Amino acid sequence: MNNLPYTKTFTAGCDAPLKVQPGHFATNHAHLNYYFDVTTLKTRSSEARDIAKAMALLYLNDMVIDTIICMEGTEVIGAYLAEELKNYGFLSTNAHKTIYVVSPEFNNNSQLIFRQNLVPEIRGKNVMILMAMVNTGKALNKAIECVQYYQGNLAGISSVFSAKDTYEGYPIFSVFGLKDVPDFASWDYRECPLCKAGKKIEALVNAYGYAAL
Repeated sequence: MNNLPYTKTFTAGCDAPLKVQPGHFATNHAHLNYYFDVTTLKTRSSEARDIAKAMALLYLNDMVIDTIICMEGTEVIGAYLAEELKNYGFLSTNAHKTIYVVSPEFNNNSQLIFRQNLVPEIRGKNVMILMAMVNTGKALNKAIECVQYYQGNLAGISSVFSAKDTYEGYPIFSVFGLKDVPDFASWDYRECPLCKAGKKIEALVNAYGYAAL
């Protein structure tokens, strides 16, 4: 974690905290007034398990989930989530009655792709997209397009934090949201009030981390 101040925010149904840091931050798509550090939520096994348990409880257990696509370094959470869904009695059409946990690659054009050996785990499967963060929805949109390209059936979207309840008509089930950080805001860089007020950008951020300027 960087040296700037942050607070730990807790939410109902989850013991693991979200680290919240106010300021002026920039992503590839927007300017933000908060940076959310999800590092330990993705990499510390106890916290990843807590997040997975909270996520599993957000879904109705008559859903069918065959594959979890892990975005933004959420593979540890994804593995625990697959186990939690299985333990809660979620259905799978896979012959082995367990859930695939996969991650896409980026090609030279920054498009998400799956190699041929993984395509059978997407095509015709009931797919959940697992995100670390949903702010503007740009990164999520790439994941949705990827599922559609490989002919998967989008069954759900989960995120550690989301500023949106839905995206393109799909509900987003997040552990943390605006209920926990109600004054969170994001803006197009051309409309950022912090820039207009002369407040310098403190860091470039994304779901993977923080690069101070």
